[in-house]
Amino acid sequence: MSIENEFLGLLLIFILLGSVTLLIYQIFNKKNIKKEVERFEYVLQSLTKVSDGQQQLVGSLKNFSEVQSSTQADMVKHVESRLSEVQKLVSDNLLGSATKTAHTLGELQQRLTTIDAAQNNIEKLSSSVLSLQDILSNKQARGAFGEIQLNDIVSKALPPDAYSFQQTLSNGKRIDCLIHLPKPPGPMAIDSKFPLEAYEALRAADSSVDKLSAQRSFKTVVRAHLKAIADKYIIEGETADGALMFIPSEAVYAELHSNFPEVVREGFSLRVWVVSPTTCMATLNTMRSVLKDARMREQAGKIRVELSALQKDVERLENRAGNLAKHFDLAVRDVEDIKISAKKASRRATKLDEFEFEEVKEEQKIQFGKS
Repeated sequence: MSIENEFLGLLLIFILLGSVTLLIYQIFNKKNIKKEVERFEYVLQSLTKVSDGQQQLVGSLKNFSEVQSSTQADMVKHVESRLSEVQKLVSDNLLGSATKTAHTLGELQQRLTTIDAAQNNIEKLSSSVLSLQDILSNKQARGAFGEIQLNDIVSKALPPDAYSFQQTLSNGKRIDCLIHLPKPPGPMAIDSKFPLEAYEALRAADSSVDKLSAQRSFKTVVRAHLKAIADKYIIEGETADGALMFIPSEAVYAELHSNFPEVVREGFSLRVWVVSPTTCMATLNTMRSVLKDARMREQAGKIRVELSALQKDVERLENRAGNLAKHFDLAVRDVEDIKISAKKASRRATKLDEFEFEEVKEEQKIQFGKS
């Protein structure tokens, strides 16, 4: 504002100098002094007006400067307030974002931990599957696997005295499991067979020729198992007239019953029934019911003997209770007699007491009369 005032002052000074110079020039160059005087007065008036305008202009500039300063201060305060609000908002957003990011990272860490645990389980399962494949690739190990599965199913379905494992029959053949059913039908043999190689060849066949060859091989293997069980483990007079072939794979069992029903019927004709883990459990539950009924029939004679003895005990108890009731009746009668005797003795004692009291009164009367 001081620079503007100095500029206006210099401008006015230049104007005054110019006016004075012009006036002197006109005075010296004009003959009519009066007119020049009037013009000089007019110029002075003009200069006065210009000075007044300058003062008004300085006041206006001063007011404008004050208003501008106030407005600028208000604007600075408003800007500072808005900047503070924006800074607070940005800080809150950054804090919220940091919290959410930390929470998200924590959840991500937990999920990564879960994924690592699942990956470890998958690796363990993969190793277990590989070991199971190694077991199933060996015929002896595969046979042991089927026997273990059969033992587990039988031990869960039947009581311990209802079966035996690896029992040798009279023909020298050793059976995987023998169920001790009563006659008829008699002990029933269960043998575990696992035609896995023929089944895998059947599933792996691509062309029709390979598929027909695999089907023939599968039927041949299953028929050989059925024939061996019928020949070795069905002995007349020793075992039941039928046996079970246990296949420890639901897939092989389903393939056999779905696509080879003629082989299953051949097994029926040989009186050898093919069972899987599921159907074997159902069959064993039926056998358990048969065993329960047979044991109930065996115990029926003992139960009748015990019932007869119980009846005699009840009759003896009834007689003794009657005798006891008679004793109770006699005791009640004796008690009533005792009560009657006690009442009589009590009355007699009362009379004795009254008798003595009357004698004392008579003696007192005699003494008073003498006196």
